[in-house]
Amino acid sequence: MKLLFLTFILLFSGVKTHKLSIHISGISKIKGSLFIAVFRATDDFPVFGKQFKGIIKEVEGKSQNYTFDNLPEGEYALAIYQDVNRNKILDKNLFGIPTEIYGFSNNARSNFSAPSFQEAKFKLNKDLHQTVFLK
Repeated sequence: MKLLFLTFILLFSGVKTHKLSIHISGISKIKGSLFIAVFRATDDFPVFGKQFKGIIKEVEGKSQNYTFDNLPEGEYALAIYQDVNRNKILDKNLFGIPTEIYGFSNNARSNFSAPSFQEAKFKLNKDLHQTVFLK
């Protein structure tokens, strides 16, 4: 119901909305789920559960596509990970290094932590396609 209301408000408020199509590649194991999250600058990037929009999809192949519709114009960043064992968290080893594959928009990577929103951000001012490689 909330999504229907938000869509109605966006359509009739004059706010331009666009589609964000995402191609996810680098999936090594065809099992588990993909957590796909869209963040705005005001969200806690890249904390899953604190994103602007998100979806959990079953892994169906070595690459997958997903499209978010009706996103208002603005700056966004993507964070995606494969939850192979379906425990709904990005598993890490004793040193805090992820043991499941993940990726960000702009294929941003940092050596010892997640990239910043600034490194992963992109501008959505028209329908857009993003490719994210998981590793």
